[in-house]
Amino acid sequence: MLIHLDPQSFSEEALLPAAKILQSGGICAFPTETVYGLGANAFNEKAVSKIFEAKGRPQDNPLIVHVSDTAQLKDICYVTMQAKQLIAKFWGGPLTLILPKTDRIPRTVTAGLDTVAVRMPSHPIANALIRLTGLPIAAPSANLSGKPSPTTAQDVITDMDGRCDMIIDGGNCLWGVESTVLDLTVSPPAILRPGAVTKEMLSAEIGTVIYGTGVGAPKSPGMKYKHYAPQAPVLIVEAEDAVSAVSHHAANYEKPGILCFGYAKEAFHLPIAIYAGDDEAQYAARLFYSLREFDRQGADVIYAIPPHSGGIGDAVRNRLYKAAGGKTIQ
Repeated sequence: MLIHLDPQSFSEEALLPAAKILQSGGICAFPTETVYGLGANAFNEKAVSKIFEAKGRPQDNPLIVHVSDTAQLKDICYVTMQAKQLIAKFWGGPLTLILPKTDRIPRTVTAGLDTVAVRMPSHPIANALIRLTGLPIAAPSANLSGKPSPTTAQDVITDMDGRCDMIIDGGNCLWGVESTVLDLTVSPPAILRPGAVTKEMLSAEIGTVIYGTGVGAPKSPGMKYKHYAPQAPVLIVEAEDAVSAVSHHAANYEKPGILCFGYAKEAFHLPIAIYAGDDEAQYAARLFYSLREFDRQGADVIYAIPPHSGGIGDAVRNRLYKAAGGKTIQ
Protein backbone atom coordinates (compact mmCIF):
# COMPACT_ATOMS: atom_id res chain seq x y z
CA MET A 1 0.00 0.00 0.00
CA LEU A 2 1.31 3.46 -0.95
CA ILE A 3 0.01 6.80 0.26
CA HIS A 4 1.17 10.30 -0.73
CA LEU A 5 1.28 13.12 1.81
CA ASP A 6 2.49 16.71 1.71
CA PRO A 7 4.63 17.12 4.86
CA GLN A 8 3.62 20.79 5.09
CA SER A 9 -0.11 20.14 4.75
CA PHE A 10 -1.54 16.75 5.64
CA SER A 11 -4.37 15.35 7.71
CA GLU A 12 -3.23 13.14 10.57
CA GLU A 13 -6.29 11.02 9.84
CA ALA A 14 -4.51 9.90 6.67
CA LEU A 15 -1.84 8.31 8.86
CA LEU A 16 -4.26 6.18 10.87
CA PRO A 17 -3.95 3.13 8.56
CA ALA A 18 -0.16 3.25 8.95
CA ALA A 19 -0.47 3.61 12.73
CA LYS A 20 -2.78 0.59 12.84
CA ILE A 21 -0.29 -1.45 10.80
CA LEU A 22 2.45 -0.66 13.32
CA GLN A 23 0.19 -1.33 16.30
CA SER A 24 -0.76 -4.74 14.89
CA GLY A 25 2.83 -5.88 14.31
CA GLY A 26 3.35 -4.81 10.70
CA ILE A 27 6.13 -2.75 9.15
CA CYS A 28 5.82 0.61 7.40
CA ALA A 29 8.24 2.85 5.47
CA PHE A 30 8.03 6.55 6.27
CA PRO A 31 10.00 9.75 5.62
CA THR A 32 12.24 11.44 8.16
CA GLU A 33 14.37 14.57 7.84
CA THR A 34 17.44 12.35 7.24
CA VAL A 35 16.41 9.34 5.11
CA TYR A 36 13.33 7.13 4.80
CA GLY A 37 12.93 4.66 7.65
CA LEU A 38 11.41 1.17 7.81
CA GLY A 39 9.55 1.01 11.11
CA ALA A 40 8.09 -1.54 13.52
CA ASN A 41 6.85 -1.49 17.12
CA ALA A 42 10.08 -1.45 19.13
CA PHE A 43 8.46 -3.47 21.96
CA ASN A 44 7.35 -6.27 19.61
CA GLU A 45 10.20 -8.68 18.92
CA LYS A 46 8.31 -10.49 16.15
CA ALA A 47 7.53 -7.21 14.39
CA VAL A 48 11.14 -6.06 14.65
CA SER A 49 12.29 -9.35 13.14
CA LYS A 50 10.27 -8.49 10.03
CA ILE A 51 12.53 -5.47 9.46
CA PHE A 52 15.63 -7.68 9.37
CA GLU A 53 13.90 -10.09 6.99
CA ALA A 54 12.64 -7.36 4.64
CA LYS A 55 16.05 -5.67 4.41
CA GLY A 56 18.21 -8.78 4.44
CA ARG A 57 19.91 -7.15 7.42
CA PRO A 58 22.39 -9.02 9.65
CA GLN A 59 20.96 -9.66 13.12
CA ASP A 60 24.05 -8.19 14.82
CA ASN A 61 23.41 -4.73 13.32
CA PRO A 62 21.41 -2.73 15.91
CA LEU A 63 18.41 -0.51 15.15
CA ILE A 64 17.53 3.03 16.22
CA VAL A 65 14.38 3.55 18.29
CA HIS A 66 12.36 6.64 17.31
CA VAL A 67 10.12 8.59 19.69
CA SER A 68 7.77 11.53 19.31
CA ASP A 69 8.00 12.72 22.91
CA THR A 70 10.65 12.53 25.63
CA ALA A 71 8.06 10.96 27.96
CA GLN A 72 8.46 7.74 25.94
CA LEU A 73 12.10 7.44 26.97
CA LYS A 74 11.31 6.10 30.45
CA ASP A 75 10.31 2.76 28.92
CA ILE A 76 13.28 2.65 26.56
CA CYS A 77 16.46 3.88 28.26
CA TYR A 78 18.06 5.57 31.25
CA VAL A 79 18.56 9.26 30.46
CA THR A 80 21.77 10.86 31.73
CA MET A 81 22.35 14.54 32.46
CA GLN A 82 24.41 14.91 29.29
CA ALA A 83 21.59 13.33 27.33
CA LYS A 84 19.07 15.78 28.78
CA GLN A 85 21.30 18.68 27.74
CA LEU A 86 21.63 17.42 24.17
CA ILE A 87 17.95 16.52 23.90
CA ALA A 88 17.01 20.07 24.91
CA LYS A 89 19.33 21.49 22.23
CA PHE A 90 18.99 19.14 19.27
CA TRP A 91 15.71 17.17 19.45
CA GLY A 92 13.70 16.75 17.33
CA GLY A 93 16.41 16.50 14.79
CA PRO A 94 19.16 14.35 13.29
CA LEU A 95 20.89 13.27 16.52
CA THR A 96 20.79 9.72 17.89
CA LEU A 97 21.98 9.05 21.44
CA ILE A 98 23.24 5.72 22.74
CA LEU A 99 22.16 5.11 26.33
CA PRO A 100 21.67 2.15 28.71
CA LYS A 101 18.51 0.30 27.76
CA THR A 102 15.58 -0.86 29.89
CA ASP A 103 14.31 -4.43 29.94
CA ARG A 104 11.29 -3.45 27.81
CA ILE A 105 13.44 -3.15 24.68
CA PRO A 106 14.04 -6.59 23.13
CA ARG A 107 17.62 -7.58 22.46
CA THR A 108 16.64 -8.07 18.81
CA VAL A 109 16.52 -4.26 18.57
CA THR A 110 19.95 -3.76 20.18
CA ALA A 111 21.78 -6.75 18.66
CA GLY A 112 22.07 -8.27 22.14
CA LEU A 113 23.66 -5.20 23.72
CA ASP A 114 22.68 -3.50 26.97
CA THR A 115 22.61 -0.13 25.18
CA VAL A 116 20.00 1.32 22.85
CA ALA A 117 20.13 4.04 20.20
CA VAL A 118 17.27 6.57 20.43
CA ARG A 119 16.25 9.71 18.58
CA MET A 120 13.31 12.03 17.96
CA PRO A 121 12.83 12.97 14.29
CA SER A 122 11.79 16.48 13.33
CA HIS A 123 9.93 15.47 10.16
CA PRO A 124 6.24 16.27 10.69
CA ILE A 125 5.02 13.01 9.13
CA ALA A 126 7.41 10.83 11.15
CA ASN A 127 6.59 12.65 14.36
CA ALA A 128 2.83 12.45 13.80
CA LEU A 129 3.00 8.76 12.88
CA ILE A 130 4.89 7.84 16.06
CA ARG A 131 2.50 9.92 18.17
CA LEU A 132 -0.59 8.34 16.60
CA THR A 133 0.85 4.86 16.99
CA GLY A 134 1.50 5.51 20.69
CA LEU A 135 4.62 3.35 20.59
CA PRO A 136 8.34 3.82 20.07
CA ILE A 137 9.27 2.78 16.54
CA ALA A 138 12.43 0.85 15.72
CA ALA A 139 13.54 1.90 12.25
CA PRO A 140 16.65 1.53 10.14
CA SER A 141 16.78 3.02 6.63
CA ALA A 142 14.16 1.62 4.24
CA ASN A 143 16.54 0.02 1.75
CA LEU A 144 17.93 -3.40 1.03
CA SER A 145 20.90 -3.96 3.32
CA GLY A 146 24.12 -2.52 1.91
CA LYS A 147 22.51 -0.34 -0.77
CA PRO A 148 22.43 3.48 -0.69
CA SER A 149 19.89 4.77 1.82
CA PRO A 150 16.63 6.05 0.30
CA THR A 151 15.96 9.78 0.25
CA THR A 152 12.89 9.61 -2.02
CA ALA A 153 9.80 7.42 -1.95
CA GLN A 154 10.73 6.03 -5.36
CA ASP A 155 14.00 4.72 -3.90
CA VAL A 156 11.96 2.99 -1.19
CA ILE A 157 9.60 1.49 -3.76
CA THR A 158 12.56 0.18 -5.75
CA ASP A 159 13.89 -1.74 -2.73
CA MET A 160 10.86 -2.39 -0.53
CA ASP A 161 7.83 -2.86 -2.81
CA GLY A 162 6.21 -6.11 -1.67
CA ARG A 163 8.50 -6.34 1.37
CA CYS A 164 6.58 -4.05 3.75
CA ASP A 165 2.93 -3.35 4.51
CA MET A 166 2.86 0.35 3.62
CA ILE A 167 5.05 3.06 2.12
CA ILE A 168 4.34 6.70 2.96
CA ASP A 169 5.56 9.11 0.27
CA GLY A 170 6.39 12.38 2.00
CA GLY A 171 8.69 13.87 -0.63
CA ASN A 172 12.45 14.25 -0.58
CA CYS A 173 14.40 14.09 2.68
CA LEU A 174 16.05 17.30 3.89
CA TRP A 175 19.49 16.19 5.08
CA GLY A 176 20.08 13.17 2.87
CA VAL A 177 22.42 11.38 5.31
CA GLU A 178 21.46 9.46 8.42
CA SER A 179 21.51 11.00 11.88
CA THR A 180 24.65 11.59 13.90
CA VAL A 181 25.08 8.78 16.44
CA LEU A 182 26.69 9.78 19.74
CA ASP A 183 27.62 7.18 22.35
CA LEU A 184 26.99 8.62 25.81
CA THR A 185 27.92 5.39 27.60
CA VAL A 186 31.65 6.12 27.19
CA SER A 187 33.86 8.99 28.35
CA PRO A 188 34.50 11.18 26.50
CA PRO A 189 31.34 10.78 24.41
CA ALA A 190 32.11 9.24 21.01
CA ILE A 191 30.57 9.85 17.60
CA LEU A 192 30.01 6.45 16.02
CA ARG A 193 28.40 7.84 12.86
CA PRO A 194 28.76 11.48 11.75
CA GLY A 195 25.74 13.40 10.49
CA ALA A 196 24.14 16.81 10.30
CA VAL A 197 24.67 17.48 14.01
CA THR A 198 28.41 17.90 13.77
CA LYS A 199 31.30 17.21 16.13
CA GLU A 200 31.80 20.95 16.44
CA MET A 201 28.17 21.51 17.44
CA LEU A 202 28.27 18.75 20.04
CA SER A 203 31.58 19.88 21.52
CA ALA A 204 30.23 23.40 21.90
CA GLU A 205 27.39 22.00 24.01
CA ILE A 206 29.02 19.34 26.23
CA GLY A 207 32.78 19.74 25.85
CA THR A 208 35.15 17.10 24.48
CA VAL A 209 33.65 14.74 21.91
CA ILE A 210 35.73 12.26 19.92
CA TYR A 211 35.20 9.99 16.94
CA GLY A 212 34.72 6.39 18.04
CA THR A 213 36.97 3.61 16.80
CA GLY A 214 34.25 1.04 16.18
CA VAL A 215 36.18 -1.61 18.17
CA GLY A 216 34.04 -4.45 19.55
CA ALA A 217 30.36 -5.17 18.94
CA PRO A 218 28.77 -2.27 16.99
CA LYS A 219 26.46 -0.10 19.11
CA SER A 220 25.25 1.82 16.08
CA PRO A 221 24.08 1.09 12.54
CA GLY A 222 26.59 1.78 9.79
CA MET A 223 29.71 0.57 11.60
CA LYS A 224 30.46 -3.06 10.84
CA TYR A 225 29.38 -3.79 7.29
CA LYS A 226 29.90 -2.26 3.86
CA HIS A 227 27.11 0.28 3.44
CA TYR A 228 25.58 2.69 0.98
CA ALA A 229 27.06 0.90 -2.04
CA PRO A 230 25.56 1.14 -5.54
CA GLN A 231 26.00 -1.69 -8.03
CA ALA A 232 29.04 -0.11 -9.66
CA PRO A 233 32.29 0.09 -7.68
CA VAL A 234 33.00 3.45 -6.06
CA LEU A 235 36.49 4.98 -6.00
CA ILE A 236 37.29 8.05 -3.89
CA VAL A 237 39.45 10.58 -5.74
CA GLU A 238 42.06 11.87 -3.31
CA ALA A 239 44.52 12.94 -6.01
CA GLU A 240 45.71 16.54 -6.02
CA ASP A 241 44.98 16.71 -9.76
CA ALA A 242 41.61 14.96 -9.86
CA VAL A 243 41.01 15.53 -13.58
CA SER A 244 44.28 13.90 -14.61
CA ALA A 245 43.94 10.99 -12.18
CA VAL A 246 40.36 10.21 -13.20
CA SER A 247 41.05 10.57 -16.93
CA HIS A 248 43.95 8.12 -16.71
CA HIS A 249 42.08 5.58 -14.58
CA ALA A 250 38.77 5.80 -16.47
CA ALA A 251 40.39 4.61 -19.68
CA ASN A 252 39.91 1.07 -18.33
CA TYR A 253 36.09 1.34 -18.30
CA GLU A 254 33.35 1.59 -20.91
CA LYS A 255 30.91 3.82 -19.01
CA PRO A 256 32.60 5.59 -16.11
CA GLY A 257 30.81 8.21 -14.03
CA ILE A 258 32.00 11.12 -11.91
CA LEU A 259 30.39 12.66 -8.82
CA CYS A 260 31.78 16.19 -8.97
CA PHE A 261 32.53 18.56 -6.13
CA GLY A 262 34.79 21.57 -6.51
CA TYR A 263 35.12 20.99 -10.25
CA ALA A 264 32.87 21.62 -13.24
CA LYS A 265 31.58 18.23 -14.35
CA GLU A 266 32.51 19.07 -17.95
CA ALA A 267 36.19 19.01 -16.95
CA PHE A 268 36.21 15.22 -16.82
CA HIS A 269 34.73 14.35 -20.25
CA LEU A 270 33.10 11.18 -18.88
CA PRO A 271 29.87 9.57 -20.17
CA ILE A 272 28.07 10.20 -16.86
CA ALA A 273 28.69 13.27 -14.71
CA ILE A 274 26.62 14.33 -11.69
CA TYR A 275 27.18 17.57 -9.83
CA ALA A 276 27.23 17.15 -6.04
CA GLY A 277 26.34 20.76 -5.20
CA ASP A 278 27.96 24.01 -4.16
CA ASP A 279 28.63 23.12 -0.52
CA GLU A 280 28.85 20.17 1.85
CA ALA A 281 25.19 20.37 2.91
CA GLN A 282 24.02 20.12 -0.69
CA TYR A 283 26.42 17.24 -1.22
CA ALA A 284 24.91 15.41 1.74
CA ALA A 285 21.37 15.97 0.49
CA ARG A 286 22.22 14.67 -3.00
CA LEU A 287 24.67 11.89 -2.15
CA PHE A 288 22.52 8.76 -1.95
CA TYR A 289 20.20 9.84 -4.76
CA SER A 290 23.26 10.42 -6.94
CA LEU A 291 24.75 7.00 -6.17
CA ARG A 292 21.48 5.39 -7.18
CA GLU A 293 21.33 7.56 -10.31
CA PHE A 294 24.66 6.14 -11.49
CA ASP A 295 23.08 2.69 -11.32
CA ARG A 296 20.03 3.89 -13.24
CA GLN A 297 22.33 5.24 -15.97
CA GLY A 298 24.39 2.06 -16.13
CA ALA A 299 27.77 3.29 -14.85
CA ASP A 300 30.41 0.56 -14.59
CA VAL A 301 32.56 2.59 -12.17
CA ILE A 302 31.90 5.70 -10.08
CA TYR A 303 34.58 8.24 -9.19
CA ALA A 304 33.66 10.47 -6.27
CA ILE A 305 35.41 13.66 -5.26
CA PRO A 306 35.01 14.01 -1.48
CA PRO A 307 34.46 17.27 0.39
CA HIS A 308 36.98 18.56 2.92
CA SER A 309 36.84 17.29 6.49
CA GLY A 310 34.90 19.20 9.14
CA GLY A 311 31.23 19.89 9.74
CA ILE A 312 28.77 17.86 7.69
CA GLY A 313 31.64 17.15 5.30
CA ASP A 314 32.67 14.46 7.81
CA ALA A 315 29.34 12.73 7.28
CA VAL A 316 29.67 12.82 3.49
CA ARG A 317 33.21 11.48 3.63
CA ASN A 318 32.11 8.72 6.01
CA ARG A 319 29.35 7.55 3.66
CA LEU A 320 31.56 7.76 0.58
CA TYR A 321 34.31 5.70 2.18
CA LYS A 322 31.76 3.12 3.33
CA ALA A 323 30.31 2.95 -0.20
CA ALA A 324 33.80 2.55 -1.66
CA GLY A 325 34.97 0.03 0.89
CA GLY A 326 37.88 2.41 1.50
CA LYS A 327 39.16 2.25 -2.10
CA THR A 328 40.79 5.41 -3.46
CA ILE A 329 42.79 6.66 -6.41
CA GLN A 330 45.69 9.04 -5.82
